[in-house]
Amino acid sequence: MRLTCALLVAALAAPLAASAQSAPSPEVQIAGAVQAAPEDRRAGAMVIGFDAAGKMVTLRPGTNDMVCLADNPAIEGFNVACYHKDLEPFMARGRELAAQGVTDDKVRQATRFKEIEAGTLAMSKEPRTLYVMTGTAFDAAANTVADSYLRWVIYVPFATPQTTGLQTKAAPGAPWLMDPGTAGAHIMISPPRQRPPQ
Repeated sequence: MRLTCALLVAALAAPLAASAQSAPSPEVQIAGAVQAAPEDRRAGAMVIGFDAAGKMVTLRPGTNDMVCLADNPAIEGFNVACYHKDLEPFMARGRELAAQGVTDDKVRQATRFKEIEAGTLAMSKEPRTLYVMTGTAFDAAANTVADSYLRWVIYVPFATPQTTGLQTKAAPGAPWLMDPGTAGAHIMISPPRQRPPQ
């Protein structure tokens, strides 16, 4: 199944359902969110999560260049992301569009790509990294993610196979270029999933 990083991040931004489990404490959300970041960047990362009403809020200001999104308790499983702060305008615009009811991932992408090309949405011209971690649950006491899986996305706006030498089709464990030639071109790196012992 091919899930784009934008789709994963959009899932994080979906508003909490009225009947959904309430958001964990800010401390638990922060501890879970930073699991996606490199260990040496976790303490200084800005963290965006959910308040008691299910609204996305800043849970902790950052002191470095990393922004992390907490897991959305309205969605089954565990899904967090961390990324370079220069990607925040792009990510924030995606959350804004989702909040406005734009549920089609392709429409959100196309809208943001056009805005970047028009110069109305900021996007770094240099490579910037997004880390996405998924799992089945987060154990705050043990500070561990069950069945964790980490993948990397490196945004390289307007990159093409010719400028990078990368293929444009997914291959297990190999980097590949998604959305080539667009404002949101990015390198996907998805390591093989570990199979549980039998």
